Amino acid sequence: MTELLPAPVEVPAGPLLLRPWRAGDAPAVLAALTDPSTDVWSNPGRVATPGDAAVWVARRADWSSGQIAAWAVADAATGELLGSVNLHAIDRHQGDAEVGYWTVPAARGRGVAPRAVDAAVRWGFATLPVDRVELVHAVENPASGRVAEKAGFTFEGRLRRSYRYGDGVKRDELLWARLADDDVPDLSSRS
Repeated sequence: MTELLPAPVEVPAGPLLLRPWRAGDAPAVLAALTDPSTDVWSNPGRVATPGDAAVWVARRADWSSGQIAAWAVADAATGELLGSVNLHAIDRHQGDAEVGYWTVPAARGRGVAPRAVDAAVRWGFATLPVDRVELVHAVENPASGRVAEKAGFTFEGRLRRSYRYGDGVKRDELLWARLADDDVPDLSSRS
């Protein structure tokens, strides 16, 4: 039996707001996921049309499977969509989950991804029966390693040829994890 997640909720994160996805987000999602650097790392479902983006948003707005809690990452002051963050592969028996995220090109380098990942993970530890969250990324995507480190994850190892990315290449990935009792990062100085 699949245990249900709570209804989609907002999670304040300083200058950011993690909020439920809305149908009106689809055009911004299409623009973000078709950006070349986002496309290769964060678009395995191949969102390529407005219809694809609408389906993508609808799936992330629906938490009823109990397997994913997903948020739009927005600027708390303006509401501008800055990215996406989710907890997925939620396994209540093992007490773990994975985190995924992306940011729009204009939001990169501003501390958005580490703050959003940290907020989602803190919410997960407080709300779900999980005590471990994993973050994996392609070896060729070092920016994600910086996000993991800033968001309080510990590097654990290399997974050889573990995932086929948007360019069709099956790549080695780096595995990071954060435990519920790990020290939490101080992201207060980040914008």
